Amino acid sequence: MSNKWQVTSDESSGNSRATSSCHSSLVTRHRHAFTLIEIMIVVAIVGLIAAMGIPSMLLTFRKEGMRKALSDVNDVFSDARARAILQNQKTAVVFHPVDRSFAVEGGGNTKSGKITSATLPDGVDFAMLDINLMDFSQSDVARVFFYPNGTSDEMTLVLHSRDDWRKITLEFSTGLTVVSDVDK
Repeated sequence: MSNKWQVTSDESSGNSRATSSCHSSLVTRHRHAFTLIEIMIVVAIVGLIAAMGIPSMLLTFRKEGMRKALSDVNDVFSDARARAILQNQKTAVVFHPVDRSFAVEGGGNTKSGKITSATLPDGVDFAMLDINLMDFSQSDVARVFFYPNGTSDEMTLVLHSRDDWRKITLEFSTGLTVVSDVDK
């Protein structure tokens, strides 16, 4: 018995061709696919992993305590530096150490959504505020100036919250902040 089938075309020419088949029946052909149960198991595993990971991811993005304080100080300094350069005029960040607040002088919230004023979160305090090598931590008002050429006053700010101590240094030659741990 031959494994060749004779196939004729519908054309009037009557030409025929021989084709070979690997399978003797259409019933034995199988399509490879996932079953509904396999798909449901994969979806359940992905859902379980997501349920375990989402709370920790949310904590990473939420800013509280020291992280919020560092972010706010950096944002206010960044905005003051940008204003000084873009408006070509000296701009100040005003600190009120007793009230635990600071802001870009003359600024409210801008349309860009940048933070231009902030108050330290509960539990975070100024431990040290030195501007141009003078201590302002007990003053009512202290100002750090940013200049149109991108420079600023020299400043060292130490924040503390329980056992967490962080130092923010303002580089006078670039007007950029550097955050580091406090050496004890």
